[in-house]
Amino acid sequence: MKALLLAAGEGTRLRPITLKTPKCLVSIEGKPLLSYWLENLSVAGVDKFLINSSYLADQVKEFIDKSPYKDNITLTYEEKLLNTGGTLLKNRAFFKDEAFMLVHADNLSFCDFEDFLDAHAKRRNGCEITMMTFQTDNPSACGIVELDDNGVVQKFHEKVKNPPSNLANGAVYICEPSVLKFIEALDKKDMDFSLDVLPSFMGKINTFLNDVYHRDIGTPKSYELAQIECKTFL
Repeated sequence: MKALLLAAGEGTRLRPITLKTPKCLVSIEGKPLLSYWLENLSVAGVDKFLINSSYLADQVKEFIDKSPYKDNITLTYEEKLLNTGGTLLKNRAFFKDEAFMLVHADNLSFCDFEDFLDAHAKRRNGCEITMMTFQTDNPSACGIVELDDNGVVQKFHEKVKNPPSNLANGAVYICEPSVLKFIEALDKKDMDFSLDVLPSFMGKINTFLNDVYHRDIGTPKSYELAQIECKTFL
């Protein structure tokens, strides 16, 4: 399977840490965040990676050039951030009408990614996306999902006050080719995956609960917590 690792953001909420280091390369226990994604997904069977860059792109390129996975990585530069939909459209040829993994790589995640892939393979008929979910300790800052008895998403609450639960969208997905075709048909230059795409797939989004570890390291506080919590898994 192929995977798009979204890694081009400036990480403004994580300043001053990201003033000189791109968010995707911040150190977690001495290892760049992207390294965890490349290692864990490769073990699970992902064999081709597309990584987008923009902010401090030279550092990202240098990291990839030195990576043991460099032969499996395609780097795409964005002078201006294209947002998730734009990045997918720009690189549609990379996916070649195959299912693909879509990862917001500013998260630190540990789980059995083979089980994640298996959950997608065994999804209910009609589901075109499998979403990783997790139990968050800050639900009002996340996209909260409501599921039916089969684990299929029925409602989505994007960063609202007093959300109905703490079951959150982990921003890690496996998508069928039909999702990319839907994005193409929208014919929009700037598309947010959560706001412009997911609502149209309600009832068609399978879920996989990551009950091991998942954290958005987007703020200094969450980054500090990740440094402590990740030691359990290393």
